[in-house]
Amino acid sequence: MDSAPWQARSVPRHRLATRLWHWLNALLLYVLFTSGLGIFNAHPRLYWGQYGANFDHPWLRLERFGSWITLPAHYNLAMSRHWHLTAAPILAFALLFYMVWSLFGHFGRDLAFRRGELAPRHVWQDIRDHARLRFPSGEAALRYNVLQKASYNGVLFILLPLVILTGLTMSPGMNAAWPWLAEMFGGRQSARSIHFIAAFALAGFFLVHILMVVLAGPVNEIGSMITGRYKVPEARP
Repeated sequence: MDSAPWQARSVPRHRLATRLWHWLNALLLYVLFTSGLGIFNAHPRLYWGQYGANFDHPWLRLERFGSWITLPAHYNLAMSRHWHLTAAPILAFALLFYMVWSLFGHFGRDLAFRRGELAPRHVWQDIRDHARLRFPSGEAALRYNVLQKASYNGVLFILLPLVILTGLTMSPGMNAAWPWLAEMFGGRQSARSIHFIAAFALAGFFLVHILMVVLAGPVNEIGSMITGRYKVPEARP
């Protein structure tokens, strides 16, 4: 029996484009989410359809969010809009570049589902492993599991495009240039509601992502997203 101590093997994990996009996205989503809450505080109600005003019946009515979580850290609609509209086009063009780049490498290599991965038995096993905090080890740690692929694909190809398109739909200028956007989402107020839901779905993904990083080993996980190299954890028996 080999009693030699385990020595972690360092391997390339994330390419430079992936790392840059990851950290840029983290900054942009923080700015967009907090400034978006500042904008929402001007009228903290959500509606479906074309119209929404003080006398219409909202499907969701909230109190204003605390200043500690908004950008800026006090009520200033003009400044919140300034931050939001500055960060939004950067996010949109960065996403477009990353999606095109991913289709020629990252998607097929890391995010595409393999044969058998979507079988109910396989998915259920991944869910059980995550619930028991049983993270992949050895060579398996170098591949995304089915839950990671599903969540990353959902963010990359559904949630991020959704917040961008619904954000454009709420712009009066875009309504004049592309009226089909408002029709596609069922009206500007429906687009605002979908924008709000998608934004909070992204915030939920972010919180779960951070939790998983902490539980899996923050030094190795964050280090790999900074340096690009990852220390392979010892394979379990």
